[in-house]
Amino acid sequence: MRIFNFYPAPGTAGTIARMPVSKSKRRRYTPPPKPKPKPSPKWLPILMLSMLGLGVLDLVLYYLSILPGGSPLWGLLSGFALIAGGFFTGIFWR
Repeated sequence: MRIFNFYPAPGTAGTIARMPVSKSKRRRYTPPPKPKPKPSPKWLPILMLSMLGLGVLDLVLYYLSILPGGSPLWGLLSGFALIAGGFFTGIFWR
């Protein structure tokens, strides 16, 4: 059990103790800056836009029943796959 003495020692009444120097002014470690990513190649946005356009065109032709094919489901799936591929390619565009 700790006993606190709230009364000042004799002869020290009215004196002010020095505050310790703050340690917050020490120099902190700063990591090196991250390298900038390389720009994407020229063909990447062209591929992305062409896949999106072909996917939309495929879906439009599917709904108009103009596309030839054995199963009508393949026209729908291929259109959505091309659109998904266009979005996935767009992730890497910087």
